[in-house]
Amino acid sequence: MHKVVFEKPYQFIAPSHATIWSTLAKLYVHRYLRKTYKIHSIECRNTQRLKASIDAGHGILLAPNHSRLSDPFVLGEVAIQLKICYYAMVSWHAFQQSWFDSFTIRKLGGFSVYREGPDRRAIAMAIDILTAARRPLVVFPEGALSRHNDQLMALMDGISFIAQNAARRRAKQNPPGKVVIHPAAIRYYFRGNLEESLAPVLDELESHFAWRPKRGLPWIKRIRAIGEACLALKEIEYTNHARGGDLYDRLEDLIEHLLSPLEEEYQIINKALNIVGRVKDLRTAILPDMIHGAISDAERERRWQQLAACYYAQQMSHYPRGYIQSNDNIPEHVIETVERLQEDLTDHVRPHGPLHAVVQIGEAIQVHGKRDRMAKTDPIMDAIACQLTAMLAQLAAESPRISPEE
Repeated sequence: MHKVVFEKPYQFIAPSHATIWSTLAKLYVHRYLRKTYKIHSIECRNTQRLKASIDAGHGILLAPNHSRLSDPFVLGEVAIQLKICYYAMVSWHAFQQSWFDSFTIRKLGGFSVYREGPDRRAIAMAIDILTAARRPLVVFPEGALSRHNDQLMALMDGISFIAQNAARRRAKQNPPGKVVIHPAAIRYYFRGNLEESLAPVLDELESHFAWRPKRGLPWIKRIRAIGEACLALKEIEYTNHARGGDLYDRLEDLIEHLLSPLEEEYQIINKALNIVGRVKDLRTAILPDMIHGAISDAERERRWQQLAACYYAQQMSHYPRGYIQSNDNIPEHVIETVERLQEDLTDHVRPHGPLHAVVQIGEAIQVHGKRDRMAKTDPIMDAIACQLTAMLAQLAAESPRISPEE
């Protein structure tokens, strides 16, 4: 399990406003992407849309999808081409991995946001950045890493609140200013040999179950067998027996088995509409007593087990139904699924490459200071989701299909 929750008081980490660090990082980013993430080329599309908003002096919020850890660095290619720097809202846990990570994120314009509770300082910082309009602000609206390129997760609504508050401030300036949101679709294309990349990883994953390598089976059957074995282990761990039936139905049932009793225990009545939001609400309820030392050692251990259950529920929610098929597939879907399985079994991911990344900038969405109270859903978030979904579908259509027998 990755270390994403910390039992210590949150302290806001502000960004560095100097641009020298971002300028220096731009000299190294391509080498870093090749070495760390196997990304050998990046293509930026429709950057003139962002350039027009910059030239107009708008407060700009960039809202990208988030399928890989490399996304912020790939998005940096747009900054390189337009000769700009960003600010970015970054989960606090990313600052806790090492002193070097914390130093680098901050120097490159990142500031912390606490996912396990309200964070007024982060929200105020984001509003101030958009109001000042000196640099674009990057916020990933999905709120978590998905590891699947072509299906957008439900968006968190904090972006709308931040943008509307900034829009009200800018409207009062002399002369009045605007706030706009640009969705940004990030899509990766696998350019390597799929068999050479998959074979050693599938062998390794099968070895975790003391299996002999099933090299005579098609990829999809091997991947599905590994996925079912992973799920069966979690079913046994949490329900004492492995179930039969449809794989995705079993995933959904196990997620409910993990989350629903916790929501009842911590009296969470208004459940979020997506698993990421539900897990966030549970962490917000579970952690405070642990941080303040208001519980016994036995209770602390019980709550760590509850947090682990939340973590696995969120991980299981990142396997979209039908993402890989038994007849034909998009190669990136196969790679992403294997990477997710490897991460869940080993906590490590072997990068597959070479990868070609595309960043496509969406049309500007102007934000007004007042929300339509009669609207059943937030029109700003709907517009972001609509553009991202359409752009990802367009980019996915450019990827060739493959036969699982290849």
